[in-house]
Amino acid sequence: MDTEMVPVVDEQLFEWMRGIRRTLHQNPELSYQEHRTSALIQEKLAQLDIDYRSGWGGTGVVATLGSNSAHGRHVGLRADMDALPIQDKKTVVYASKIPEVMHACGHDGHVAMLLGAAALLRQRELAGRVSLIFQPAEENGNGAEKIIEEGALQGIDAIFAGHIDIHYPTGTITVDEGVICSAADPFLVRILGQSGHAARPHEARDTIVAGAYLVTALQTLVSRETDPNQSAVVSIGRFQAGEANNVIAEEACIAGTIRTSNHEVRHRILRGLQRMCDGVALQYGVEITIQFGDCLPVVANSEAATQVARRAARLVIGEERILSQGRPSLGGEDFAFYQQIVDGCLVRFGAQGPVATGPAHSSSFDFDENVLPVGAAWLACAALQWLVGTGG
Repeated sequence: MDTEMVPVVDEQLFEWMRGIRRTLHQNPELSYQEHRTSALIQEKLAQLDIDYRSGWGGTGVVATLGSNSAHGRHVGLRADMDALPIQDKKTVVYASKIPEVMHACGHDGHVAMLLGAAALLRQRELAGRVSLIFQPAEENGNGAEKIIEEGALQGIDAIFAGHIDIHYPTGTITVDEGVICSAADPFLVRILGQSGHAARPHEARDTIVAGAYLVTALQTLVSRETDPNQSAVVSIGRFQAGEANNVIAEEACIAGTIRTSNHEVRHRILRGLQRMCDGVALQYGVEITIQFGDCLPVVANSEAATQVARRAARLVIGEERILSQGRPSLGGEDFAFYQQIVDGCLVRFGAQGPVATGPAHSSSFDFDENVLPVGAAWLACAALQWLVGTGG
């Protein structure tokens, strides 16, 4: 029975997936702008004679296989589609053709894997229903939340996904129960002071000096106010102020993110951010306001879904190739929104090739394409395992 449940990617399917991945890598699109990506996915699904519906979140696609069974099992498989605003500096033949846009996190590979899983599943007599969710805007815009609001999870009782990760050797899969990715809280701080002549600072209220002090002070929220045994990060990604070298800036803007994997730590840092802003405002005689963006919840793999994910990994790659990622990553993932509604498990596909590349979200990021068959087979196997009700 186990042998029958293990999908196998042959060389022809591998080359088909690699072609998809490279086409997407050459033609990346930002969040909610994935129109050509969506069109390519629809073209490939049509080639496979798989029913689908497009337009989820504007560009998303959801395809369906199988039918409702007696026990009503319905499983979802998800891939994200969007790229990042980064200039691709690689010299490979499939480098991005779009200026300042790049697949720097492996989403092109995720799409290719899910299409590969679709090709594998369409060959099977399914004991239920499988939804293939090609989701927009994971990087920016919480696309998962949007398509869930539109009904993309309707009827689904579990969902699985994987993320390419060059920290682990190709051919390995990390499977962990519980929290694996942290909560992410974006924030925007606006500082309003009084502009003036650079030669007469006493007549102004300098927002750059106030902002610079605030940026430095915020680091103590982790280094001096957070239990060293708990993971947390406060990072500033943008600091904008001023237009001339001889004018004291009237307004400054600071944007950043807070990453935490513990509920109490998260609220302590959020409160600390407000307290420090209030203190700096008083100290420098400026006005400071904070605007928080939508929180990205923690990714927490359920027990039931993790058992299935581990069994699927065991069948596809063998017990000795299953790893643990260890402590939760401080990266965010909007797969968390699915898990707030149904059982779900996100794994990591090792994709560390023989040649070193830049890290994720960098201009030189790349991954070993031999991960594509592993991901496709695992996705298909996880769906099959869930439908027949097997666990770990």
